[in-house]
Amino acid sequence: MKHTISALVKNRAGVLADSSAAFQKSGINITSISCGETENMEVSRMVICAEGSEEDMTTVTKELLEMDFVIQLDDLARKDFVDRELVLIKVAVNKDSMSQVMQIFEVFRADVIGMGQNTITAELSGDQERIDGLIKILEPLGIKSMCRTGMIALKRGDE
Repeated sequence: MKHTISALVKNRAGVLADSSAAFQKSGINITSISCGETENMEVSRMVICAEGSEEDMTTVTKELLEMDFVIQLDDLARKDFVDRELVLIKVAVNKDSMSQVMQIFEVFRADVIGMGQNTITAELSGDQERIDGLIKILEPLGIKSMCRTGMIALKRGDE
């Protein structure tokens, strides 16, 4: 089962390492992790996407809550949240495929950020399904290089 954990943590060295070690100890695979400062420079928001059983996730979240650097922790798997991911993607192009690649970028509203003799690079932000959709359509055309940020997420509403 997929889970999205959002944690407010103290902005200090070792937080990511200690957090990921807790997941490793429980045998849970982290599929994506991102962390950055919040509006308060002393606090970071860490978003961890992981796949594991309900029991294993309960164990790891309890362990995380006991760590002195965790301020707040939410398992967003059961709540409404808004998420985004960024992908930079470099695709092979030639005179025959250029218009097709540009049309795909237009449909997905991806921004072209670089061009070479044989490649074109674009960026796209959106939810995981949108990013996965772009990748799936571009794969047959020849993805040369790609970098994804991992998911960032916030709860919806006023909470």
